[in-house]
Amino acid sequence: MLTGIQTALIGGDARQLEVIHKCSELDASVTLIGFDNLQNGFSGITKAELTPEALEGMDAVILPAVGTDDHGRVDSLFSSKELRLTQEHIAALPKHATIFTGMAKPYLRELCAAQGIALVELFDRDDVAIYNSIPTAEGAIMMAIQNTDITIHSSESMVLGFGRTGITLARTLQGMGARVSVGVNKPDYFARAAEMGMNPFYTKDLIGRVSGVDFLYNTIPALILTAQVIANIPHRALIIDLASKPGGTDFRFAEKRGVKALLAPGLPGIVAPKTAGRIIADTISRIIMEHPQPRGNA
Repeated sequence: MLTGIQTALIGGDARQLEVIHKCSELDASVTLIGFDNLQNGFSGITKAELTPEALEGMDAVILPAVGTDDHGRVDSLFSSKELRLTQEHIAALPKHATIFTGMAKPYLRELCAAQGIALVELFDRDDVAIYNSIPTAEGAIMMAIQNTDITIHSSESMVLGFGRTGITLARTLQGMGARVSVGVNKPDYFARAAEMGMNPFYTKDLIGRVSGVDFLYNTIPALILTAQVIANIPHRALIIDLASKPGGTDFRFAEKRGVKALLAPGLPGIVAPKTAGRIIADTISRIIMEHPQPRGNA
């Protein structure tokens, strides 16, 4: 239980509704900031403006998946007001407080470091990333079905990267009957892909491996689908880039050559916000319960 824990949620999207529900269910005290237009009736929850005073005494501050931008702005689907997190807000927190976000820009990291406030980036955790790989894979396959006129079954499907998302996606495609090749950069990834019955290759050989591909899914957050690679890709092929912005594809050249390329980061929050929210909520509540904080230390 989170009885006695003071939590503040600042901005966010539909995923935050699951976090609010979980915190309330576990008996935490919840303050919502940037939820002016929220119509859901949560009992025992208060709303506040983003001021340093509102954050005094908070044990946990929960930010959206992307945290802040480079200037401290926090997006909120539930408010038209601008939210901007500053040094004064962070300084108002007790020293034992923890800030949770999916991923943090340098701005937020520097604010927390300057004030000695713990920052947890949830998307860096293996458990969160593995759970999130499921809606990511489903969303990527949904996009493939919507944007082509062939089936996944019997297609030539290529997955670049064999990390947490790449493994789930490749396995799912294989289960749907696709012929799956996997681009890797480490011998252990090569061995694992081979053991799973896939067709692994090293990404240094990518140019020579794309000539017959139907679907190309990229999970590598670096420019890997260069103009030289795209020049060898069939015009019929579809690229779905799952890496964080700006992705790993030369989108300008893909458009020039007539190859359809879609950038699709953050799919869990788009295709399955309820599930994605539960993943975040369960992880945050577990972290708080495993690391109880002292009360009253400002």
